[in-house]
Formats: sequence, structure tokens, C-alpha cells
Amino acid sequence: MTDPDRCPWCGTDPLYVAYHDSEWGVPERDGRALWEKFVLDGFQAGLSWITILRKRDNFRAAFAGFDPETVAGYTEAAVARLMADQGIIRHRGKIEAAIRGAQAYLRIEERQGFADFLWRHVDGMPLQPRRQTSADIPAQTPLSATIARAMKAEGFTFCGPTITYAAMQACGLVNDHLMTCHRHHAVAAMG
Repeated sequence: MTDPDRCPWCGTDPLYVAYHDSEWGVPERDGRALWEKFVLDGFQAGLSWITILRKRDNFRAAFAGFDPETVAGYTEAAVARLMADQGIIRHRGKIEAAIRGAQAYLRIEERQGFADFLWRHVDGMPLQPRRQTSADIPAQTPLSATIARAMKAEGFTFCGPTITYAAMQACGLVNDHLMTCHRHHAVAAMG
């Protein structure tokens, strides 16, 4: 039995393939889960996504299961604890960005809901660009720049247009599975 066609970025690493086949591009509508993915994409900046995937359980433990109320209250002592945690990416700016992001998340969640805040940028429906090759997939778009600006205005950091576009792909705001990928049509149907 041959493997189905996949987007080439996931290679053959079983963890990466499982992520591609079951999570990437699936429209996420839960605000807390969306926030977690944005935080992890912020930590990924300058690194490979597989590095983050391999440490995801450690991140979840270190950040209280990505409970925004808990993370929003992290103090300097918590930052010091996280800086010493070898199971995560120990970058002060990214750790502090996660804490500020939790605070921003809570403000948005109370006002309108974080999921609505993000999904309104695509009118509630995933974009379906129908990419033919990896070269057709941009690193960022005018829309990701708009969303990044909106997030920064709310207090988020480590959310530039490139990180934001990666999160949009991961969260299913845009279906960037290639047309030849076995997941393209399944993910499109979830929209």
C-alpha cells in the first residue's frame, strides 16, 4: 500500500506526518486552542515547526495547559522558572510574549471572543486558495499583516505577518494544503 500524497513540508517524520494528517489546516473554532496555536507559532519563530511539535507536551505542562487565566498571572518568578525549563524554548522575549498574549486574549475573550476576533477577518469561512505547488504558498499575505496589526494593537507580540500566516494555516483560517494533497478536499469540506 502506498502512502497518500501529502504536502512536502511534513516529510516522513511520523510526528510531522500525524500533525499534517490530523491537525494542520483543520478549522479551529475554540478560542483557547487558537490562542495556544498562536503562542506556539510565536515560539517557533526562527526555528523549525518540528522542534515545537516535539516539545508541545512540555509547553503544555510549563504553561498550565495553556490556561490563559493562569498564564496571564505569571510573575517574574514564573518567567525565571520557564527560563530554566529545558523542555521548552528558553527565550525571555517569547515567554514574556506568551504572558502578554494571555492578558490580551482575556480582554478580547471578554469583549467579543477570541475566536470571533480572528475568524471575522475571513468572514467566518476558511480561505480556499487552491495552491498547486509549495512555491505558490506565500510566507505572509496582506491579510496576515492586517491580522498581525490587529493583534499587536490588542497587546500581542511575536505575531508579525509571517508568524500570523503560519498560525492562520495551522488553525484553518486558510487551507494551504496543496491541491495534490490527500487532505486538501477533506479540510475544505470542514469549512
